[in-house]
Parts: sequence; C-alpha cells; structure tokens
Amino acid sequence: MQEVEKLKILQTEREALRNRLKERVKEHEKKAEDHTETVCPECGSRQLVHDYERAELVCQNCGLVIDDDFIDRGPEWRAFDHDQRMKRSRVGAPMTFTIHDKGLSTMIDWRNRDSYGRAISSKNRAQLYRLRKWQRRIRVSNATERNLAFALSELDRMASALGLPRNVRETAAVVYRDAVDKNLIRGRSIEGVAAAALYAACRQCSVPRTLDEIAEVSRVSRKEIGRTYRFISRELGLKLLPTSPIDYVPRFCSGLNLKGEVQSRAVEILRQAGERELTSGRGPTGVAAAAIYISSILGGERRTQREVAEVAGVTEVTIRNRYKELAEKLDIEIIL
Repeated sequence: MQEVEKLKILQTEREALRNRLKERVKEHEKKAEDHTETVCPECGSRQLVHDYERAELVCQNCGLVIDDDFIDRGPEWRAFDHDQRMKRSRVGAPMTFTIHDKGLSTMIDWRNRDSYGRAISSKNRAQLYRLRKWQRRIRVSNATERNLAFALSELDRMASALGLPRNVRETAAVVYRDAVDKNLIRGRSIEGVAAAALYAACRQCSVPRTLDEIAEVSRVSRKEIGRTYRFISRELGLKLLPTSPIDYVPRFCSGLNLKGEVQSRAVEILRQAGERELTSGRGPTGVAAAAIYISSILGGERRTQREVAEVAGVTEVTIRNRYKELAEKLDIEIIL
C-alpha cells in the first residue's frame, strides 16, 4: 500500500506540473501575440528587430528603441557538440503529442542504479519493481487514455514502416486527438482512424503517400481508410489541396538513383504539363512516373518502364499512356 500511496503522490505532482505547463504556454502565447502586434510609436512601422547583444527592441525604419532589458531565456552555458549539450542540459525531453500523456508523466528508469550510478540493493530492487508495475497501471487511468495509448502506438508503428519524419507524426497525432475530442471515433475502428489521420498528415506536410502505401502498413483495407479519411476531413474542416505530381518526384528519383539534373528536368516537364492542364483528372503518381521516365531518357540515364513502375507503384501501361500524352502535347522528341 505504501507503493500505491507514493504513486498517487507522483500522479498528483504530475497533474500539477501539467497545469503549470499549460499556464506557462498560455503566457508565452500571449507575449508572442503582444510582440507581433507591437508597432513603432514614432513612425508606425512593424519592422522591429531584436538586438540580443544590447537586449533591445529597435525599429528598423527610424531606429527608435521601443523596449530594453530583455530576459535571455537561453542557457547560460555553451556546447560545441551533441555530447556536451546532452551533459550540460538540465531539462527533460520536450512535450510531444505522440504520447498519450504528452510525455509529462513520471518515469521510473529501468536500470537498477541510483542517481549517483551505484547499484541498488536487492531489497530496494524489489521495491522498485513494484513501483514500476504500479506506474504502468496508473499511467493509463481511463478508457480515453487507453484509446490514445493504443492509437498513438499504432501511428508510430505505421510512420516508422513508411519512414516518415517527426513533423508528420506530430501532425497525425494532433489530427487523431481532434477526432477524439469531437467524438468521431465512436463506431469506427481505431486502426482505421489512425491510418486516415496519418494519410491526412502526409498531405498536410507535403510528404505524400498513396492510400495503397498506407494500407500496406496498416491493418485495415484501402477502402476503409479512404472512407474514414473523407469523414474526418469533412468533420474537422481540413482544407487539403489535391496532391501534386511534383511532390512525388524526389522520392521516385531517389528510389531510381537518378541525378539532380534528371529530377529538375522532370519537375520542369510537370510544370509545363500543369500549365496546359494535362495533369487534370489523372493519377499524380502515374504522371510523375511518366515525367521521370522521359527525363531519364533525355538525361542519358535511361530507366526501363518496369523499373519506374515498380518504384512508383503503377503499371507499365499507365506509364506508357502518360508519357505518350506528355511527349505529344509538349512536343518532346524521344529517341528510343
């Protein structure tokens, strides 16, 4: 029972820390709004410069010092490499939306050593084991947190399988949390909503992935992901533009080991095709693959239609039809 009481105290401290953090975030946002709305009282200019050496806010237009004696919020130490930065830092990891409690929970280290690095006795080791067990139990206290914990771990798994960057994972977690807040999860599978949120995040961050690629790493079908994506984008008011074929060019060229000149020429071909509305009503991956195929021939780094089709995830017939359209409409002479 002593361990339970200790964990309850830790949970109370965690809630207090979370409330303090929220208050500090609100204060920071308010100060940021005040700074963005600040104008020069002399000339009315909004071009203000922070002089960190003199701790002054100066108007770039007339040179008036608007504010001074700023507080330096940076560290008082210097670091010249990653190891020094990690050793001298006295704070924990930043807040993240990819964990159900945003990374603010109390963690009990898995290593059986104290703060000085000394080994812990067997008696205290058994107590630590019990503390870890109760920590795992109380970390997820209700059904909403259990839902978030499972969904966010599923999001992280799919994002890792697709090799997506950190900003896409954070955006997907925010989209899923918004769906939970608006009670859009009821009656739908957690995996389906998580996959749809990841697809929406990819489009928001201009890191396009097709529904087929999302479906390959998820546990639901392509049809269910598409239906859920349309539902949550409508309910959450997500303003997402159609995917451009140009967004797929860097990834496809990297998969084909093509040089930068070939990639630039493919982008130029797609820009010309977009100006003449040749990409409307056609799949962006097929058009991008056809442009890369044409560019590889013109650049002297020819790739076969089968190689391009395997990287782009389309059929050879699609590439053949699209590249003939592009070559004919843009007057590109291709010597096979």
